[in-house]
Amino acid sequence: MKRFWAWAAIGVAAVYFFLPLLGMLEFSLKMRRGEYSLDAYASVLGDPQFQASFGYSVIMAGLTIVFGVLIVVPTVFWVRLKLPRLRPVMEFVTLLPLVIPPIVIVFGYVRLFNTSSWLPLTGSALGTDFLLLCGYAVLSLPYMYRAVDTGLAAIDLRTLTEAAQSLGAGWITVLARVILPNVLVAVLSGAFLTFAIVIGEYVFAALLDRPAFGPYLVWAGGNKAYEPAALAVMTFALTWGCMALIQAVTRFSKHTRMPR
Repeated sequence: MKRFWAWAAIGVAAVYFFLPLLGMLEFSLKMRRGEYSLDAYASVLGDPQFQASFGYSVIMAGLTIVFGVLIVVPTVFWVRLKLPRLRPVMEFVTLLPLVIPPIVIVFGYVRLFNTSSWLPLTGSALGTDFLLLCGYAVLSLPYMYRAVDTGLAAIDLRTLTEAAQSLGAGWITVLARVILPNVLVAVLSGAFLTFAIVIGEYVFAALLDRPAFGPYLVWAGGNKAYEPAALAVMTFALTWGCMALIQAVTRFSKHTRMPR
């Protein structure tokens, strides 16, 4: 009986989540009257504005992943190895992006780095791109931090570090050639989550006036009929693809891990 109710709850949840998606998928295929077609998807993929905005967001996602890894991995490594008492502080700080609305953060950026401030980053496209990169890194910080922290918790950090240093390795070598390969799966998990966040983000890109994919989604939703549904389906598929890659990488690492 318990199994029946468990499966019933799963069935209700599946209907609740997937039925609207199926409706949206069907609507996206009805651009040609009287038959199903992929015209809406062809229209989206052939739109130069879509290509430019999606390409821009992919590049920003890649830069955000690199930026986040360079900041988070050394920080978590050092806190776990040398400053364990600061872990509660780090947990609190990395939770702040989930509590503070993105619009508050981006308005803070604009007030601090506008053209009349001591560091006028918004006065140039490159400076505004850097602000957007920082904003994306802040939004992805809770996920990247917890992914890396979980990965470091699963290894004998102190023993690996001391063994590498006994062989003459410096701190950079320890991080790049000893620690990072051992937490690569955790880093990839955080990277895929970061990619999904950046691709769909709207507030930072819109208020900083950058040609990202999020503002394009909103613009298409207000100016087109069938293409927004196609874009939504493609965005969901991309997000689920990232989640599937996380699972695949995790399972692959478990099957290929050397026995102790």
